Amino acid sequence: MPDQYVVPQFIEVEDKILGPLSVRQFLILLVGFMMDVILYKLLSFVVFLLVAIPIIVFVGVLALTKVNGMPFHFFLLNIIQSFRKPKLRIWDKQLTDEELRLHLGEAAPVVLSPFIRKAPMTTSRLQELTLVVNTGGVYRPEDED
Repeated sequence: MPDQYVVPQFIEVEDKILGPLSVRQFLILLVGFMMDVILYKLLSFVVFLLVAIPIIVFVGVLALTKVNGMPFHFFLLNIIQSFRKPKLRIWDKQLTDEELRLHLGEAAPVVLSPFIRKAPMTTSRLQELTLVVNTGGVYRPEDED
């Protein structure tokens, strides 16, 4: 009898340390709070409010928001990566003289390539191929001939 192993479940769920907050969320909020404390000591109150409110909002979104089940900082990293190296490649084709004449309405000589029609497969050949695929290449129709 084969050995049985326990498969871990819910491995993507972060451990909660303070109520509903995980370690990652707590550290992000702690860093944001410490930044606000330093700004409070360095700036006047009005300037502090103008600077601290966007920081609090950004840190709150960064720590508490999820996009498609992933933490928001992964989403930000993916956006930055997409802008730096986009996956979509655009081909800037240079038109040839013949293509330009065609687009301008001038008739270019048309060269047709010969069309070769293959003979349809017979049922017996399909059965042989099916046997080769199903047996993983063990059956060889050449060996029978």
